[in-house]
Amino acid sequence: MRLPEIILIALGLSMDAFAVSITLGLSVKRPKIKEFLIPGVYFGLFQMIMPLAGYFAGTYFAHKIQELDHWVAFALLVLIGGKMIKESFSKEKEKTKGNPFQFSTMLLLAIATSIDALAVGITFAFLDVDIWKSIIIIGVVTLCLSMCGVKIGNVFGTKFKSKAEFIGGAVLVILGVKILIEHLFF
Repeated sequence: MRLPEIILIALGLSMDAFAVSITLGLSVKRPKIKEFLIPGVYFGLFQMIMPLAGYFAGTYFAHKIQELDHWVAFALLVLIGGKMIKESFSKEKEKTKGNPFQFSTMLLLAIATSIDALAVGITFAFLDVDIWKSIIIIGVVTLCLSMCGVKIGNVFGTKFKSKAEFIGGAVLVILGVKILIEHLFF
């Protein structure tokens, strides 16, 4: 597999993380460096770990992973998106209590957005791929796009506040439904 193909795969895999990063950017008034780095590091790291795990798992687990990955991603994204939608109807004081950058939330988001990367890793096991170069490219692309997503979400969010949080939650729910539909019907 050549470099342009790996970059395209990296871009495709990072789109979920990018979309989620936009929703995270909606939740902060003025993001500090850590608000840019936290999603980038979590998403980039998981986008590296999952293909590597898939690569080493190879064909043995392929049929089991493909049967469940879409359900796990769907459940996590709908759960987190539903929570964001609910919070968009809360009063301002209630919304400031939660920290979307906390460990547990970021861990769930990182897992949900990187499950497809596990399947890609399994595919890599069947192809002529330099796995180490591939996962580094995937991780760096995801890190960069996630950091950009936080900024884009922040700029959009400062103008629309609770509506933006609602939209961000809706995006996560739609993303979860999209993953489920793609895996069940296509």
